[in-house]
Amino acid sequence: VQLQASGGGLVQAGGSLSLSCTASGRTSTVYTMAWFRQAPGKEREFVAAINRNRDVERYVDSVKGRFTISRDNTKNTVYLQMNALRPEDTAVYYCACRTWVTPIDTPSYDYFGQGTQVTVSS
Repeated sequence: VQLQASGGGLVQAGGSLSLSCTASGRTSTVYTMAWFRQAPGKEREFVAAINRNRDVERYVDSVKGRFTISRDNTKNTVYLQMNALRPEDTAVYYCACRTWVTPIDTPSYDYFGQGTQVTVSS
């Protein structure tokens, strides 16, 4: 499975951005899809996840109420709508997926995309 993310950019604090990530290859094996981010000098952190049926979502506390994850299985694409952005949201955002069935809170993912830069200015 290959993942291609897009949609990053520069935005002022309080603004919005939408990221998308399209999977290719053996997409029939893709179950949970997720977004991670890595800020300069920090470890990569989980941001949000959504299951294949689109009825279960998870978010890190710092983005709850501001970010929304969604997916379109017909397009093999996962989205991240980011509103009320803050300077601390600045990071490289990576999409990820799992190709086995496991509870959504399982921390392991087996494929990651190349990342897209999100910069929020104050």
